[in-house]
Amino acid sequence: MPVARILIIDDEPYVRDTLRQLLEFEGYEIDSAQDGREGLKKVRENTYDLIITDIVMPEQDGLEVLMTLRRERPDAVVVAMSGGGQQGVMDYLPVAAGLGAIRTLSKPFQRAELLEVVRAALGFEGSVN
Repeated sequence: MPVARILIIDDEPYVRDTLRQLLEFEGYEIDSAQDGREGLKKVRENTYDLIITDIVMPEQDGLEVLMTLRRERPDAVVVAMSGGGQQGVMDYLPVAAGLGAIRTLSKPFQRAELLEVVRAALGFEGSVN
């Protein structure tokens, strides 16, 4: 069975590094981007089985990433994550789900929750070509 390729888009280096370590330990091949603009560039140049994107980021946020992917790669499998709801600001995750994220994660989340969401998302039909 081929190794799943996952793109992590998050502006926080600690989050990107932590997710990379957790998912590589599980055997996934990981690529990362520091914002939506860089993430979309990578999606246009590579094939990913799953894209995990933060919502609140500079340059191009996760909602913009989702809207662009729906136009350019409607078969993209995307998980959206955000800590916005924890800080008393708008909870963007329902909006992300409405824009096509097949699963969402509220930061902070536990390792087991991340792995369950990733496994469920990878079982979803479709991949980014």
